[in-house]
Amino acid sequence: MSAPINVKSSHPLAEYIDRFLNGQALLPNSPTNVQEVVGILDSYGVVLDAYSKNLIYIADHQFLVFFPFFKYFNGEISPQKLLKHWWNDRINYEYAEYCMKGMFWHGGGGLDAYLDTPAFATQARKAIEARLGANIVLRLLDQAFPDFMVEHVRQMAYYSGLGQFWRVMSDMFLGLRDAYAAGKIQSIPDVVDFIKAGLVQDAGRPITYAPWVRGKRYDLLPQTAGLTFLMDTAVPYVEAIFFRGTPFPGTVSYNAQAFQIPSEQSQFQYGALYADPLPIGGSGIPPTQLMQDMRHFLPDYLQEIYQSRGRGLENVRVQICQSFQKSMFCVTSAAILGLAPHPLDTQDEAEQRANIKYFEGWMSRLATSRLPVVQST
Repeated sequence: MSAPINVKSSHPLAEYIDRFLNGQALLPNSPTNVQEVVGILDSYGVVLDAYSKNLIYIADHQFLVFFPFFKYFNGEISPQKLLKHWWNDRINYEYAEYCMKGMFWHGGGGLDAYLDTPAFATQARKAIEARLGANIVLRLLDQAFPDFMVEHVRQMAYYSGLGQFWRVMSDMFLGLRDAYAAGKIQSIPDVVDFIKAGLVQDAGRPITYAPWVRGKRYDLLPQTAGLTFLMDTAVPYVEAIFFRGTPFPGTVSYNAQAFQIPSEQSQFQYGALYADPLPIGGSGIPPTQLMQDMRHFLPDYLQEIYQSRGRGLENVRVQICQSFQKSMFCVTSAAILGLAPHPLDTQDEAEQRANIKYFEGWMSRLATSRLPVVQST
C-alpha cells in the first residue's frame, strides 16, 4: 500500500520509480513472466544448492591445497564420478568459481574490508603456519613470497562467503517454487515480495569461516567480526555480479590501446543486468555453463513455453538466459526495495524525497542495462 506522493521525480526513468512507489517491480507483471521467473528460479535454486555445497567443501577441505585436482568431487571420488567428470556429465562448478573470483576482484562490503584487517592477517598466519608444518618447500615458497599464502587464504574466505550466501538464496528460490505450487504466488509483485521478505529475514545471518587445519580450528571469519548475510555478501554480490561483472573473452578486446574496457572497475557494466543473452553458447562465455546446468532442472511448464517459441529448444540456452535475466531484475527489485531508506507508505515529504533520490540513483545505474528490453520480451 502506498501513500499519496507529494514529490515527483524528473528522472528519465521516472516510470520505474513510480512502479516502485506503487508496489510494482522492474519487470512487467504478466502470467508468462511469472511462469518464466518462478520456473527459472526453481532450476537455479537446484543448481545453487550444488554450487553452495561445493564452494563450502573447497573452503573447508581444500584449504591451502595448491593443486586441488579433486576439488569438484566433494570428497566422494570413484571411477564412475571420474568418468562423468571427464565426459562433462556433471554440474559446471567452474561457473561458481567464476562468480567467486568476480566478487573477490571487485571487492566491496564488510567481508572485503575485514580481509584487510590485522585481526584477519594474524589468524591467517596462524593457519598458514599450521598447514606448512615441516614442509621445507612450502616454507621456502612462503619466505620468498610472504603475501602469496595470505592472499590464498583470503580467496578461501570468499569461497566460503559466497557458498553461505548461495545457501540462503537456494533455499529461498526453492521456497518460491513451493509457494507458487501452493497458489500463493500469482504475480511478479508477489515474487518480489517473497524474495524481499527472505532477504530481510536472513539479513543478519552471521557469515563465519573456521576451517580445520591439522586437528585445530582457526577462526578466520569469527562471529565477533560482525559479518552478515545481507550487507556483507548479498549487496557486494549484486554489485559485482549483477552490475559490474567481467567482459567475456572474445566479445571485446583486452588490449589496453583499444580502449574497449573501462580503466576503472567502478565503470564496468558487464553484469547479468547488462549482458546480451545472444552470445550464450559461444566459446569463452562463462554463463553458458550456468545455462547448461539449469537446462537439466527446468520444470515441464517452462520447457513447454520454450518449445512453443520460434526455434523451440534449438536455442534453449539463450531462452534460459533471457528468463534468468528477467528473474535477476526481480531479485534486484527486491534488493532495491529492501534497502530503501524509508517505508514506501511514509507520509513525511522529506522521507518521500529521500526515497525518490535513492531510487533515482539506482535508475541512473540501470539506464544502460537490458531493462528496456525485458519490458517487451
